[in-house]
Amino acid sequence: MATQLFEGKGHAAVYQKYRFAPGKELQQLILSYVEEKRTSPTELVVDVGCGSGQGTLFLAEHFKKVVGTDISEAQIQEGRDAPCPPNLSYLVCPAEELPFEDGSVDLLTSFTAAHWFDIEKFMKEVVRVVKPHGCVALSTYTVDMRLHYGNCSEKLTQIFEEVKDLIFKYSHGRIKHVLENYEEIFEALPFRDKRRITDIFDKIPMTVAGVVGYLESVSPFQTYMKHDPQAAKTLLQETEKRFLDTMGVSSRETQLEFWVRHVCVLGCK
Repeated sequence: MATQLFEGKGHAAVYQKYRFAPGKELQQLILSYVEEKRTSPTELVVDVGCGSGQGTLFLAEHFKKVVGTDISEAQIQEGRDAPCPPNLSYLVCPAEELPFEDGSVDLLTSFTAAHWFDIEKFMKEVVRVVKPHGCVALSTYTVDMRLHYGNCSEKLTQIFEEVKDLIFKYSHGRIKHVLENYEEIFEALPFRDKRRITDIFDKIPMTVAGVVGYLESVSPFQTYMKHDPQAAKTLLQETEKRFLDTMGVSSRETQLEFWVRHVCVLGCK
């Protein structure tokens, strides 16, 4: 059974504001793989578990028709409300029941979402909807993250790790797929032609406010919020202050670099 944790309007709004798009290294990996495997023009791309559309927008820059799907109406509404090109549309549906014809999808993607799906049912849908010689790209960023700013990068990363460790006490069991670098998801993909890349590193420009917002957007923090709203709110405020004090700046809009490692499972039917 799929796990649904990003459904509230408030969470969807935070997600839309602070979740980052796939970085350049991951984007290039996916585009190069599709180019390598393509035997005909890529007509239809489906981004499953698209949330508010961070990865879906990237796909729309490169392919003719892109459809983002998610089980959360609030997330899809955030995507629809944001500026988007005419070749991009959104649908509300479960990852395990995709409303596409058999063999109709040239590229099926999922960014930081596949670990929430019912893996067995989802893979059956992948096999059903993807065309012969069509491609799959299932990726997630990992908990291997670093903050970089001047000569205080190590201290900033230490603060981030402390806060992350506290928040992740409220993690759902499905996070194990991320911690295990999508190994089980790779094994479950029933294509002979497949590969798993675990060392994709992206350096994402982000503000201090963006880093704190990212922490607010993760599902364990939202669980923490329900458990102890005041403590959760205080944690974010104190974390921001610790970042600013360490950096020796006063503006939460000060830019730093957010380094993150991605894992990606690629397959060709």
